[in-house]
Amino acid sequence: MMQQRAITDKEFSQFQRMIYDIAGINLSESKKALVTGRLAKRLSARGASSYGEYFSLLASGQDPGEVQVAVDLLTTNETYFFREPKHFDFMRAKILPGHSKTAGFRVWSGAASSGQEAYSIAMLLGDMLGDAPWEIVGTDISTRVLERARAGHYALERAQHIPKHYLSRFCLKGVGQQEGTFLVESGLRSRIRFLHANLNRALPQIGEFNLVFLRNVMIYFDAETKRQVVNRVASLLKRGGHLFIGHSESLNGINESLEAVAPSIYRKP
Repeated sequence: MMQQRAITDKEFSQFQRMIYDIAGINLSESKKALVTGRLAKRLSARGASSYGEYFSLLASGQDPGEVQVAVDLLTTNETYFFREPKHFDFMRAKILPGHSKTAGFRVWSGAASSGQEAYSIAMLLGDMLGDAPWEIVGTDISTRVLERARAGHYALERAQHIPKHYLSRFCLKGVGQQEGTFLVESGLRSRIRFLHANLNRALPQIGEFNLVFLRNVMIYFDAETKRQVVNRVASLLKRGGHLFIGHSESLNGINESLEAVAPSIYRKP
């Protein structure tokens, strides 16, 4: 087994600056092992003898595709179905019952990762709004996870948090070569658009939303980046719409235009 190359303090600081400039993410010193582990194979693939040499390749601007690969590797985070269930309970009890089924309902999953959040939302909307006009937009900075999200195909152990009646109604269990996996059914998949977007830059033209999920994203940003990102996101929230953030996050000192209605849940007046 080839020994993993070490990364110097200077090289690590170069990657810290790169990912901050691109995505607004602060990589602390404790993330050195993550950087070396995730990028080690790229050094080998590109014939780089050090992390500094690999960084020089990225910084040269000659291979934007490789820059996207590095960004994908450094920004991908763990997610799972029906994470932070109180948000889904709030949707079920407080938001969806008062919504007219003749009016469109749009949700934005702002850090969609490999799709579990967007599909969880879709199962709830499919259950409560049925054939009414609704849609979900899922965005992420990583093109690699978006490909997985569009497929809607997961290992069966990922289904542990999906309510059993949703699993039987909205998912297809793999057989034969697909045994041990499940596929979100095509009707739900067709209601979701997965798009590449960087929350730290100008957003694509995706319209306005009744509800935005921006969960477990801001923990990686400094205060100024948080303000910019939340303002950008809030501008796409309809009046009376809701913003969900992670339970460990807060908008205190970040945004005064949204009112808190429950822990980690905000409303645009």
